[in-house]
Amino acid sequence: MAAKKTMTLNLTDAEMAVLDELSEKKDLSKTAVLRQALRLYQMVNMRIDRGEKLFFEDEAKKEKAEVMVL
Repeated sequence: MAAKKTMTLNLTDAEMAVLDELSEKKDLSKTAVLRQALRLYQMVNMRIDRGEKLFFEDEAKKEKAEVMVL
């Protein structure tokens, strides 16, 4: 297993509320939610770097919207 490091993360009340909500909804620790978010962000950036695009699709309306990532 890789060595783990500890960090302090300062969040606004709104950001902490989102983290709390996701943690409860997914039945995961806050650390696990943040790790998943980092892996997702890394994967999205890798694919964008390869020239791929990210879309959200509303199947009911048959609409697609491209997600712009900064």
